[in-house]
Amino acid sequence: MHLDQIWSKRDKPTVSFELFPAHNEKAEDRLTKVIDKLAAAKPDLVSVTFGAGGKTREGSHKLVKRLKQEKNLEVLAYFAGYGLGPEEITAVLDDYRDLGVDNLLVVRGDQPQDDVSPHPESLPHASDMLAFIAPRDDFFLGAAGYPEGHIEAQSKDRDLAFLKLKVDHGARFIIANYVYDTPCFFDFRERCAVAGIDVPIVPGVMPIYSIKMMERLAALCGATIPDKIRHGLSMLPPDLKGAITEFGIALAIKQCRELLRQGVPGLHIYTMDKSKSALAIVGQLREDGLL
Repeated sequence: MHLDQIWSKRDKPTVSFELFPAHNEKAEDRLTKVIDKLAAAKPDLVSVTFGAGGKTREGSHKLVKRLKQEKNLEVLAYFAGYGLGPEEITAVLDDYRDLGVDNLLVVRGDQPQDDVSPHPESLPHASDMLAFIAPRDDFFLGAAGYPEGHIEAQSKDRDLAFLKLKVDHGARFIIANYVYDTPCFFDFRERCAVAGIDVPIVPGVMPIYSIKMMERLAALCGATIPDKIRHGLSMLPPDLKGAITEFGIALAIKQCRELLRQGVPGLHIYTMDKSKSALAIVGQLREDGLL
């Protein structure tokens, strides 16, 4: 079912959980347990990432198939097409269509870190991929947005112009990269409206799982970590097991309440292939009557 149809059938915002393919057998075993727990929460969508240059193509396909056929979940399949040629892009899309995928998040993806050279006809930008896919398929297409600006962007205004291009080329919804400073998302939403971007914008939510992971992910995507969060983390007792996770859950619940009360169409929670934080957040928001 297309995401706009899901929204039309619900009287409350949607919830989506993001997963990535397991990299080894041990991680696969952990992921199986996580999927069972997350599926029991009945999310509206579960997204599956796709490695740059197609490096997780097989794993992504396997995970999408599992979620669709074993768990009967709606899947938002990521497609990071950088490095792939037109025939490879078409093959990936055919595979997803055969699995019954209706929703696709189209991103450029990072350049692979190994020695693999991109196909000479590789499409350089997400907007190019959207323009390629939109006339050929009936996927409900989405794009990524960056409230603080993409890490490679010359400026926020320039980045917003590229986001508008993605919408012009076929994106019908946006998933915004997470921010820890919630007003930053609202400012982004206002700037999108001024720029003529009138598709639904779903905020990403990244609970804090560990300080090391928080710092690494923020550096990768350019997310700002406010001083008040750093201070709060520094005040936690170092010997209290799970304190950082509980801090992250409480922070995410507070942020999600603010987002939902300001009318966002849904929440996209980055699970990092874990279940505890995502389930605690969604459980509390449903208890609050916000989801």
